[in-house]
Amino acid sequence: MNLPNFKNIAQKLAVFRNNLPLLVALLIGLVAGLLLIPTQLMSSGLKERVRQESINKAAQAIKRWNENPVSPVQVQQEAERQKAHANDANEVALLAEQTTKRELLSYDIFPTTPDANAGFSALVFQLFGQHYRSGIDQLMTGVGGRDSPTDAELQRGLENSASGARSSARGGLPMLDSGRGLSGALYGGYGGYDGYGGSMMNVQRMIVDEMCQDRAKSISVYVNPLDIAGYAYWENYTYDVNMVDAVKDCWYHQLGYWVIEDIFKTIGAMNSGHESVLTAPVKRFLRITFTMGLKRAGASGGRFRGFRNRTVTPGQKREEADKPAYVLSASEGLTEPCTGRFCQKEGDIDVVHFNAAVVVSAREVLPFMNELCSGKQHQFKGYPDANEPAQTFKHNQITILESKIGAPSLTDPSHRYYRYGQDTVVELDLICEYIFNRKGYEKILPESVKKTLAGEGQAAKP
Repeated sequence: MNLPNFKNIAQKLAVFRNNLPLLVALLIGLVAGLLLIPTQLMSSGLKERVRQESINKAAQAIKRWNENPVSPVQVQQEAERQKAHANDANEVALLAEQTTKRELLSYDIFPTTPDANAGFSALVFQLFGQHYRSGIDQLMTGVGGRDSPTDAELQRGLENSASGARSSARGGLPMLDSGRGLSGALYGGYGGYDGYGGSMMNVQRMIVDEMCQDRAKSISVYVNPLDIAGYAYWENYTYDVNMVDAVKDCWYHQLGYWVIEDIFKTIGAMNSGHESVLTAPVKRFLRITFTMGLKRAGASGGRFRGFRNRTVTPGQKREEADKPAYVLSASEGLTEPCTGRFCQKEGDIDVVHFNAAVVVSAREVLPFMNELCSGKQHQFKGYPDANEPAQTFKHNQITILESKIGAPSLTDPSHRYYRYGQDTVVELDLICEYIFNRKGYEKILPESVKKTLAGEGQAAKP
């Protein structure tokens, strides 16, 4: 057996060792040759697959289309569908505008320009304030709203009662000038409770309770207008000859009035069909504020205690008035908006925040929130003069951003003269945003407010 001559083979391979580029070229050629065969096989398979799955199917589809061409009727139907889609889009835009086309408290102020302002007088603004207050009075009447008996009313009732007369004769009748008021006298202690004096005090408490029950039976919801933002502010409005500030006062309170309208419409819808507070779902309107009492919630005794004692009264500074302010950034609202919505210079919507609280039956919390955010109707007679035929539009502008529910302390003085019936009640405290479509009221926007929305100057805080 002859073995290979490895010496000769090694000598021949030495050629590649001494010429490395030649070796590399040879290896590349070898690899390319090995890859060429499967590539050709794969290429032919791919071509066949493309021919069967794509070209043939496309050819068949074209053949079907040629055999069954689209009829002119189908073309017309498609055109009509596209037109319907366009109409839907236009209808949505129109409905959005209509949400903010609302009736004004006064048509003598908006819109305003620097030249038009020269003709204004203090009476125009005073009349606006009267319309604001009378409008709230009408809203209260419309829902059968009234507040609980006052100390003065209860005092007169006691004095007119036989037991009150006897107590007065003996010097035991709790008088308001006692320094503690009637509530403090009857419920906080007024001398001893032993013997005749204690018995008479119990009788007086029974009489007070009966008068409170009679009030509850005669109304549908407890409301005090002083718990409504702006009501006290316009009581004795003083015009200070600053036309721009006066116009802005009216504009922002007009926004606030639209919000207040929706809250009372919600209460009216919820309490419809109920005879009195004792059976109505919404027992008491606690407040509406656009500034949280000039402080954040909970800054003074808790968020549920209301803000009546901190309500702006006539004579206080204009910048402290409890009126809406446009939310121009995420940090300027009453809470961080989960919607991420706020006014933008070139935006389509304007945003206002408000805080509202009510005493409501525990089982009616979710229905109340749902009703608050539901659609509501309003009348519109045109801008700027209201001289067009009345139209009925629909709006739905409220979104709840934050809610809080708490059990009221019925022994607390803030609830002492209120009677809520047999239902378990809670205090529902809401922070909401209200959306205005800018095109809806752009025609009547005062110039100073347009600057606010454009972020000019310090107008963002009216």
